[in-house]
Amino acid sequence: MSSGLQEQFSRISAFSPVTRREPSSHPEPQDPSNLLTVLGGEIARNRYGEFLVARQWYSSPERCGADTEVLRLLLSANSELTEWELQRAADPEKWLLLDTETTGLVGGTGTYAFLIGLAWWESGGIRIEQLFMRDHDEEHSILLELADRLAERPVLVTFNGKCFDWPLLQNRFRMTRQIATPAFAAHLDLLHPARQLWRLQIGSVRLTELEQYVLGAESLGWSRRNDIDSSRIPEFYFEFLRGVAIDGIAGVFHHNRMDLRGLAALAGRIFRMLSQLEGGEQEPLELYAISHLLNRRGECSKARRVYERCLSMKLPEPIARRARNVAARLAKRERDFGRATELWNELASSSEPSWEALEQLAIYNERRARNFNEAARLSRLALAELRRASRLGLITPERHEHLSAGIKRRLARLGPKLDLGCAWQSEPLPKMLK
Repeated sequence: MSSGLQEQFSRISAFSPVTRREPSSHPEPQDPSNLLTVLGGEIARNRYGEFLVARQWYSSPERCGADTEVLRLLLSANSELTEWELQRAADPEKWLLLDTETTGLVGGTGTYAFLIGLAWWESGGIRIEQLFMRDHDEEHSILLELADRLAERPVLVTFNGKCFDWPLLQNRFRMTRQIATPAFAAHLDLLHPARQLWRLQIGSVRLTELEQYVLGAESLGWSRRNDIDSSRIPEFYFEFLRGVAIDGIAGVFHHNRMDLRGLAALAGRIFRMLSQLEGGEQEPLELYAISHLLNRRGECSKARRVYERCLSMKLPEPIARRARNVAARLAKRERDFGRATELWNELASSSEPSWEALEQLAIYNERRARNFNEAARLSRLALAELRRASRLGLITPERHEHLSAGIKRRLARLGPKLDLGCAWQSEPLPKMLK
């Protein structure tokens, strides 16, 4: 039977009731390939029957340190955890790291999580526990075991688990109609902060790339040299079900362990970076990404300090321009107009003047410096730069029209004042535009 046909049967069987496997009278099944020895596992039992569990302990990566401030940055912006819940979620003793291997990458009712990998810090190292269903009738058993683990450690830590692993497991729990979907205190998905922190630096932020280019796999004590091709994981499982070979499934177990250790190392690296903003030794692009993350989370004062650190380092010019723009906005927000105008002048005098910097300088000269002639000159330059940006497709026609209309209104407002010169200087300063 082809692997494609086997997968179709797998999808159909997902709708069938699951029969409970009775515990065998022998501690080990009669397996000519010596499954337990090859996988390093043992048979476990609960009220839904048997399943295979493999347990390992590693001295690295060491336990991750965490605090509530960093955790607040990493959780989604709409997270509504109370302070007590946040304190609890910041305790690594409550974390359960999870990674699944499945019969397909699309999901849906016919996709099984045949291997559930779990990890937590224990005894100065990391404990890994892998729950494996040797056949579809063992699914209830491994799901019940997962529910028990989440009751002990209710903070879920994943890599892309919010979009893939957990929705799939929720679906499988619902389909049992017997095991309630576990609730947890918080879900920390490290894919999203990893994208924000390292996408500019390395492009792809797959876990394997992060291990190689960010974490330093060799220094962590493992590498992916002998790893399997992850796209073949469903194929290896269907081969196992057909009794063809177990070498492939042994590779899947190894791959899953590496993913869990990589996830643990990534958590440690992210928390160290974000908790050592003042004295840490980050790369320029890492520091820029941190400042962007802080700004998006509303930590404006911290973001401004980190942007200023970025500008003292050698950033690629397009990134440096963005950093100056945002740093100027944040300086204006804190009413540090001297620093804001300094940054805007740098942007306005570059080979490709920033229309935003020119407009902000025009606002400053109109409303604070009361230099109306300079405000008009800068407004006209801003209009010219807007037209250029529109021609190059850097802004949409609608945005160009909206921004141009605002600058033209300013020029019309300035018109009568240009001939009055210093007579306006005695007027009180109006508020800075927000």
